[in-house]
Amino acid sequence: MNDKPPVLVHPPAGTGRRVEIRGRRAGTATGPRDLLEFLRRAGLDPDEVRLDDPALIEWRGGGPDNWPGQL
Repeated sequence: MNDKPPVLVHPPAGTGRRVEIRGRRAGTATGPRDLLEFLRRAGLDPDEVRLDDPALIEWRGGGPDNWPGQL
């Protein structure tokens, strides 16, 4: 049984964070809005998604409040 979350957000690099959904690259998010759009395209309802849900998203190199360019 695979207990890994379906979404992986890589550490901040350059101007964004690389995002994978179910092992496939979804793109580079520059903030939460981009991430929610990737999740919407993957069939999830952005209004129902909690970005701090560890069963859904594995954050590497900081959590949902850590984006390039932020202090």
